[in-house]
Amino acid sequence: MPRIPILDELATEPIPPGSTILVEFDAASQWYNASIGIAVGWLNQGASIEYVTAAQQPESIRKRLSRFGLDASKLEAEDRLWIGDLYTPTLRQKLNDPDGSSLRVADLSIVIAKNLSKPPVLDVLLFFDNMSTLARFNDDKAWVELCLTRAIPLAASRSVTIINGITKGVHESWVYNTLESAHDGIVDFKLDDTGQQTQNMIRMRSLRNAGFDSRWHNLRIGPNLEVSIQN
Repeated sequence: MPRIPILDELATEPIPPGSTILVEFDAASQWYNASIGIAVGWLNQGASIEYVTAAQQPESIRKRLSRFGLDASKLEAEDRLWIGDLYTPTLRQKLNDPDGSSLRVADLSIVIAKNLSKPPVLDVLLFFDNMSTLARFNDDKAWVELCLTRAIPLAASRSVTIINGITKGVHESWVYNTLESAHDGIVDFKLDDTGQQTQNMIRMRSLRNAGFDSRWHNLRIGPNLEVSIQN
């Protein structure tokens, strides 16, 4: 079974397949770079990635994967990498793909329902880089309900591990509380500027299905923008 880079380092045992992890991140934190690094490490173990992006250009993700020596086009052709484009609709532009042309809850619900009916697959890690983007196009109650009844159940129905990102400080407290109670684990990325030097940090705040280390850890940013835990 593949290990989840960075996150499994914060657990005392492998995070089980089918888990759901909520990542709450400061807007200026290293979450996006870390998500790419996690994807690279997962792909390098021979597993598959589904990366839904609403906050980053799909082509920029492909280019960043190439910095780690991965050929995104080849991986996509082999069905080991799928990049879901929810970024283009945020620009009020339509996609050629009819299943990805809207960020409205009614449309997304239909797309996700199709995936719920698919058979389970092994060794797939699914990212949604920033769920907060949904709030630009939907009422909070509507998109949170979509996550509870459609997106999160994908983990159990397809045996995939899901990592959902959400920006800190932009929603009402009930949004965070509701989503936290629905996920198996909660991870925090923050930017600490209380000292003389700004420090990027991570912690596993909660994990229901494995033991974990809840302490804050410093993150190291490498020359290739790779993110790792500083021991």
